[in-house]
Amino acid sequence: MLIFSPTTIRSLNPQPLPYLSFSHSISLPLPLRSLPTPSKSPHFPSFHINCIDAAQPFDYESHLKNRYIQSTSLKIAIIGFGNFGQFLSKTFLRHHHTLLAHSRTNYADLANHLGVSFYADPHDLFEQHPDVVLLSTSILSTETFLKKLPFQRLRRNTLFVDVLSVKEFPRNLFLKYLPPDFDILCTHPMFGPESGKTSWAGLPFVYDKVRIGDEESRIKRCDKFLDIFEKEGCRMVEMSCMEHDKYAAGSQFVTHTMGRVLEKFGLESSPINTKGYETLLNLVENTKGDSFDLYYGLFMYNQNALEQLERLDMAFESIKKDLFGRLHQVYRKQLFGDNNGEVEKKRSLAQKLLGNGSLTEPPLDNVRQDGS
Repeated sequence: MLIFSPTTIRSLNPQPLPYLSFSHSISLPLPLRSLPTPSKSPHFPSFHINCIDAAQPFDYESHLKNRYIQSTSLKIAIIGFGNFGQFLSKTFLRHHHTLLAHSRTNYADLANHLGVSFYADPHDLFEQHPDVVLLSTSILSTETFLKKLPFQRLRRNTLFVDVLSVKEFPRNLFLKYLPPDFDILCTHPMFGPESGKTSWAGLPFVYDKVRIGDEESRIKRCDKFLDIFEKEGCRMVEMSCMEHDKYAAGSQFVTHTMGRVLEKFGLESSPINTKGYETLLNLVENTKGDSFDLYYGLFMYNQNALEQLERLDMAFESIKKDLFGRLHQVYRKQLFGDNNGEVEKKRSLAQKLLGNGSLTEPPLDNVRQDGS
């Protein structure tokens, strides 16, 4: 803080301005427009500056900001740097987390462009001691990847996270292959590069804290990771992996199935699209970008998927039966006529059976008289 106080300089002769030295006290004479004659003996005004606070480095605030970012950031290693891994990494970087990546495909140039350190060898990756290891592989290759990872190069309390579309399958793999000291968080961001390309606000994010240590640092680390999605506006849903797969089979798998059926059907836009038709077109657009491996994984590794597929098939057959049944009645009327309901009356009469399978006796007025 600088304090300005007026003072005076008693001198008959004007003095040149002194060199300024930054100390605790600085005196600066004020320049005058004209110099007075010595006979008048004036007092020259000036300012006296007292420096009370100690000087700070010019980038002091940036140092504080960096220290805060380091205290709140995570070092996240992404295993499987495909489309979804790249999609997540862009948001992670925006939250100032340090990202490392490994994948079977060489994404070194792309990762460098994004600001991600790419490692072709998982041993080199794990020697960086990431706080979080995020599995973003395909469902079909998850077990193969997991069995080959060099866990011995990680810290003993590393947090493992998956973002697969099924949950019981990776949960069981983690419990089977990971060392018992590792933390486990199973998650499913229920959106992708298409549905979440503009915003994640309101989109569901499902998670299950399968195994998190009691230490405060491990609890905070898990919360820091979840905070990424919460700060992006996701609708945070905590539920067990079993519950997730039950609900996902009735929503996600059915959605992907209908999208693929309509894509095979060849759904196309028209000049007279209704809102409902636009919804179907958007469904096809959102699902056709996903690989068939993903769809097959949703079917193969969710024990509830087969039941949903059978229900869809029965529902489709039921609708066909209703349509063709109504059409059959129309054809009969056209071929045989209604005859004031006599045809339908005889048809309904013939279909009435007793419990033993024999026909019911017709009413007396319908019995043919043979002269008796």
